[in-house]
Amino acid sequence: MDRLDQLLEAAAPLLRRVDEVLSTVGAPGGHEVWAELRRVRLLPGDAARAVASLRPSAILESLPKLRADARLCAGLADALPGPGAWSGEAADAYDQARLRVVDRLAGDPDSLAHRMEATADLGDALAGWMRRIRADLADALADVSLTTEASVLTGGVHPPGAEAAAAAAIGAVLLRTVADGYDHAEDLIDGSTDLQTPIFI
Repeated sequence: MDRLDQLLEAAAPLLRRVDEVLSTVGAPGGHEVWAELRRVRLLPGDAARAVASLRPSAILESLPKLRADARLCAGLADALPGPGAWSGEAADAYDQARLRVVDRLAGDPDSLAHRMEATADLGDALAGWMRRIRADLADALADVSLTTEASVLTGGVHPPGAEAAAAAAIGAVLLRTVADGYDHAEDLIDGSTDLQTPIFI
């Protein structure tokens, strides 16, 4: 359990109230929370829990085997024997086929080995992103929990409209943190489009 998990547990009543007010009462017209709701398409509590479900350790645990498999592909490519003393058309055809397999295994940027390494690099980057967005959301959650708006939502009777304004203010902070974080994740995925094309051996 990290800081986000702890804060999320402590702030659960506040988040429930924020979601309840936004879904039943709404927010003031023109408030920035509307734009953030359109970006995330989740209520603040649901968005916070979605981020809390991200587990970088699950990705990091899979990377050593992926990198080992990449090394195995490279080793297989190096181990494919050449024609040696064998000569003639059959030997030439074999060697051409061998070289094609070598390239597919480890010889060019589109090879299995390179793709496995690139996938592992992407996994490292995504795990780092998960740690960052979890830390950023923990900071935001700690900040909003200490605000006057939090007191309005978890306290007693308040003037009409106060709860809607308070929920909107807290929601905007949390949703903007989540949305900005997910924009960065989209940039990481967009930068890996070469991994999305099929490879044939």
